[in-house]
Amino acid sequence: MAISDNTVKLLWGRAAGICSNPGCREDLTVLLEGIRGFNVGEMAHVIASSPTGPRGVAGGGSDEYENLILLCPTCHRKIDKAPSGTYSTETLHLWKRSHEASIRSNGMAKIFQSSEELKKHISFLLAENHALWTTIGPQSSVAKTDPGSNMHEIWTLRKLDTIVPNNIEIVNTIGANFRLLSKTEIYLFFLFKNHAKAFEQHQYTRLDNYPLFPQEFEKAMQP
Repeated sequence: MAISDNTVKLLWGRAAGICSNPGCREDLTVLLEGIRGFNVGEMAHVIASSPTGPRGVAGGGSDEYENLILLCPTCHRKIDKAPSGTYSTETLHLWKRSHEASIRSNGMAKIFQSSEELKKHISFLLAENHALWTTIGPQSSVAKTDPGSNMHEIWTLRKLDTIVPNNIEIVNTIGANFRLLSKTEIYLFFLFKNHAKAFEQHQYTRLDNYPLFPQEFEKAMQP
C-alpha cells in the first residue's frame, strides 16, 4: 500500500517541513531563483515496510502516519545505514513526538511588554502568509498564466510548512498576551482562531467550506 496523499500532508504539516532529528532541524524546502523551489524531505518508516529492512518486524511496518517520520535525506540515510540498535523505534518515535509538540507550542513562551511589540510580531507572520498567497496562491498571476506548472504543488507545501505553523504561532502568542489587547481585538482574534483551525483541518481533510480569513483582524494587528 502506497503512502496516501492525506498522510503525506499530515506528516509534512505537523513537522512544518523541518527534519525531525533534534540534532539537525534542516529546512526541507530548497529555494531557487524567484519563487521556484522543491521539497527534499523524505518520509522514513520507523519500522521498515519490509521485514528485513531497518528496524523490521515480521509482516513489516505500515505506511500510516503513526509509522512515518519526516527527515532530510542525510539523516534518513545515516539512520537506516547505522548498525542495528543505533536508532531504535522508541528513539525515532520520541524525535517525532518532541518535534511536532514544539511546532504546536510555538509562541506560547513569547511574552511582550506592549501592544505595539505584540502587533509588530503578529504583523510579520501575517505578512509572510499574505506574500505567499499573492505570489503562489491559486489567484496569483503565476498560477493563472502558467496553469501547467508545478505551482499547485509548491502552494500546497507552503500552506503546510509555513502558513499553518505561522497561524499556530499567532494563536499561541496572542493567547499568551491577551492582556495587551482590547475587547474588540480579542473578538477579532477569536474569528481568526476559528479560521486558522478550520484552514489547517482543510489541508488534511477537505471541508465543503470553512470560515474565511477575517480581514479586520489583519488591520487590527497593524502596530
